[in-house]
Amino acid sequence: MPNSRTVRLGSVINLPVSSEFAEIETAARAFRWRPEVQAVEIGSPQRIAPLSLALEAEVTPPRDEEAVASGRLVILHNPAGEDAWAGTTRYVSFAQADVEFEMASDPLLADVAWSWLLDALQHAGAEYLAASGTVTSMTSRSFGSLDETPQRAEIEMRCSWTPVGDAGAPHLEAWEELLCQLAGLEPIVEGVTSLSRRTRDGL
Repeated sequence: MPNSRTVRLGSVINLPVSSEFAEIETAARAFRWRPEVQAVEIGSPQRIAPLSLALEAEVTPPRDEEAVASGRLVILHNPAGEDAWAGTTRYVSFAQADVEFEMASDPLLADVAWSWLLDALQHAGAEYLAASGTVTSMTSRSFGSLDETPQRAEIEMRCSWTPVGDAGAPHLEAWEELLCQLAGLEPIVEGVTSLSRRTRDGL
């Protein structure tokens, strides 16, 4: 993935762009990501909504060689509106991260992860409607001839929400905060607690 902090976007569908969606594109072009976040534009779905934009990001903490969290964000837009969205624009996110093995079995993990999304939206001043999603934790432990393979644990979060008001920068900021919390980075916002991630040896 290119080591770029600025997302460069282009029109992926040959359709007239509404002024609202044009503002979202402009915000994505101008958004400055944290140094640990590498984000690029990827191909976006063309059958779900008349207009769309998709980003892919990886989070690599300082001094680490491998990304510990990654995600995809698709911004769907229909100028005519969608009843299921309760608006004209819908943010759809998938994110995953390595976590400590013991944490993956914590029954409160899903609730905490979901609260991070809502808190991130609030901290960024991103107003929204109809937030929904799922949080899944997975563990992997090897046996027999694979006994020396490090145990692994991951968390996956799928979520979506409808922006209200400014549908650009605040929501990108909230998504970035969510990814960074999943990666276990120290939060920029005071009072936010990040998730302890899996150590490099898997223990």
